[in-house]
Amino acid sequence: MTFLISGGAKNGKSTLAQELAVKLSGEGKRYYVATMIPVDEEDRDRIRRHVADRAGLGFETVECCKNVMSCLDTADPEGTFLVDSVTALLQNALFPAEKDYEMDLEAGERCANEIIAFGGIAKNVVFVSDYIYSDAERYSESTEIYRRCLASIDCRLAEACDTVVEVAAGNRIVHKGVLPL
Repeated sequence: MTFLISGGAKNGKSTLAQELAVKLSGEGKRYYVATMIPVDEEDRDRIRRHVADRAGLGFETVECCKNVMSCLDTADPEGTFLVDSVTALLQNALFPAEKDYEMDLEAGERCANEIIAFGGIAKNVVFVSDYIYSDAERYSESTEIYRRCLASIDCRLAEACDTVVEVAAGNRIVHKGVLPL
């Protein structure tokens, strides 16, 4: 089963994703696919909070900042994967550090294809994505490209996933499928 959980920052996406992954996995393997590349203390604090939130839930952390398919090199595809987040995977691919953050304009399509393929191979996957593309503000060209790429990936994921949930102010709005909680 595949799930897409989307919503704004600090609305409860990660909490829902953890609950769902625990439920789906039962007694099976449970993986947390950590995608963020921390660049400052705020990022490191966020990572520490997420690690503390998962404590005792039985997740094995798989560091995977690019090419989510590489998780399967060490993790059992019969397990349950919580990919947090699609947003960071795209950021890491679109603005690669090894190219001095010069934009890789093919990254959005490549990232979408990898994410969808991963969802088709792994037994259970919960994808978390940030809803960052609906305001009317006009941003720099690179930010607008990033927002369009994420919107495209989320649309493709919503089509491919069994269940799509939006989290807004702690409310869980199911747009497609069933939330088995």
